[in-house]
Amino acid sequence: MASLSQWVEGARPRTLPASIAPVLAATGLAVGSHHFRPLLAVLAGVVALALQVGVNYANDYSDGIRGTDEDRVGPLRLVGSRLASPKAVRLAALASFAVAGVAGLVICADVSWWLLAVGAVSIIAAWFYTGGSHPYGYYGFGELFVFVFFGLVATLGTYYIQALQISSQAVEISVGFGSLITAILVANNLRDIPGDTESGKRTLAVRMGDDRTRAFYAILMVVGVVTFALALGWSWWLGSTLILLALLVKPLRAIVGHAQGRALVPVLAGTSRVTLVAGVLGLIAFSFH
Repeated sequence: MASLSQWVEGARPRTLPASIAPVLAATGLAVGSHHFRPLLAVLAGVVALALQVGVNYANDYSDGIRGTDEDRVGPLRLVGSRLASPKAVRLAALASFAVAGVAGLVICADVSWWLLAVGAVSIIAAWFYTGGSHPYGYYGFGELFVFVFFGLVATLGTYYIQALQISSQAVEISVGFGSLITAILVANNLRDIPGDTESGKRTLAVRMGDDRTRAFYAILMVVGVVTFALALGWSWWLGSTLILLALLVKPLRAIVGHAQGRALVPVLAGTSRVTLVAGVLGLIAFSFH
């Protein structure tokens, strides 16, 4: 039976900062445009965090019952390591989605009920990423899911529920965070190419191969930082992107240096760090822009 600490580890807490980063930056934009609504901003954060935890548990469950996690290099998987039953992990995933759903309902009641459709699609997409008989994450579409829902939807949704409009600056921010967060998944799948290939999991990394996946990661990171800089515009806040560039060096060096297996685990942490720092910088910079 899994301990509390193992359940926490199974939720993959290192992925959570990246999920909250777009909410922070979009809220900073709402503050700067005088549309800040604290309760809705907090609820958007709850939705983002709960969806991320739900996705992590759902992946643990789905990959575990398929046997694709038995020789996993990365973080602890509860089902694959037989520390928790598939039923218990599935229940944890559904409970997380329920938390996201309740927070989303409160947002809908305050803003607009058409947002209910966005929330429903987000939860369905999260489950079928690795769930169901034809999980699209197994066919190379996981990166698209992450870019759209954890990048575009999280950023634009957070800004919209406060400002009731979408700005070009918000779109730029959403593309930036979509790229950075997608890079986290790309690094994860790069590390798992050997095991995924053996288990028949045809991720985008498996399809592209090692070298092209590394190039794709680098492109995503550069696009993420450059787009973030464009959103800041010609102001002295533009200098804050130098912090992101400095943080990029270590993970990019590992990618370019063809780090393999466990040596790629710090790349995930480094990429998450870049994304979180971008979120914090966005919160501050866009608030006073």
